[in-house]
Amino acid sequence: MVNVILIDASGLSRTLPVNEGQSLMQAAVSAGVRGIVGECGGSAMCATCHVYVDEAFSSQIPTPLETELEMLECTVSERLPNSRLACQIKISSAHEGLVVRLPEQQ
Repeated sequence: MVNVILIDASGLSRTLPVNEGQSLMQAAVSAGVRGIVGECGGSAMCATCHVYVDEAFSSQIPTPLETELEMLECTVSERLPNSRLACQIKISSAHEGLVVRLPEQQ
């Protein structure tokens, strides 16, 4: 298990244990994390798993594909340079301690 730190819009943080190979969205939805919806089930088609990846970890997350970038244009909350879709972040041991912030709305 890899521990990921989720910080909600109010600043409350929690540690989410994630299986290697699992997407951050799958783990968050399975754990009942409020603020991650994942309406499309992880196919990068809805932007309801929008998150902000802590910039200290940006080099450990693969560059987003064009489909993800297109969906990030549709987010309800502000798109920032560190915006990503949680369904496109596959967790590995390199992500231990990854810090992700949740937007106010999906």
